Amino acid sequence: MNFFKDAGHLFRFAALFVIAFLVFWAIRGYVVPRTFGQYGHYRAAAITEIAARSVQFAGHEACEVCHSDIAGAKSAGKHAHVNCEACHGPLSQHAADPTITPAKLDTAKLCVRCHAVSAARPKSFPQVNAEEHANGVPCETCHQPHSPAMDGSAAAAGGAK
Repeated sequence: MNFFKDAGHLFRFAALFVIAFLVFWAIRGYVVPRTFGQYGHYRAAAITEIAARSVQFAGHEACEVCHSDIAGAKSAGKHAHVNCEACHGPLSQHAADPTITPAKLDTAKLCVRCHAVSAARPKSFPQVNAEEHANGVPCETCHQPHSPAMDGSAAAAGGAK
């Protein structure tokens, strides 16, 4: 019976497959971090690396200590539940040292991040086509960022800082 007449080819192929698998396993040992998979499909050492980073956000409570006038206007406006650093960015250094002045925000670009027309947003959410609505004019020309309603009381109370 010549069933295994060319069995040498099969054995060489199997040996090549085993060698390729062992090479793959050796390379994987060098490339994949040792802590990978310890907590599921993640690198466990990432937790300590992230925890070692310095804190960047101060939290809205830190803002409200010094900027109570703005906090009052914001709490009465449509942005009452938006944290300060969602728009102003991480400000832990400013909160620790008030002499560090944060950059002035360009509201023509900033407000559009949340208020640009998008089918994914609820219809009740205020959406604008910035090109048609303002033609590049900063939003703060007509709206106060902390209390953006168009009535006179909100515009007078919500000055930008």
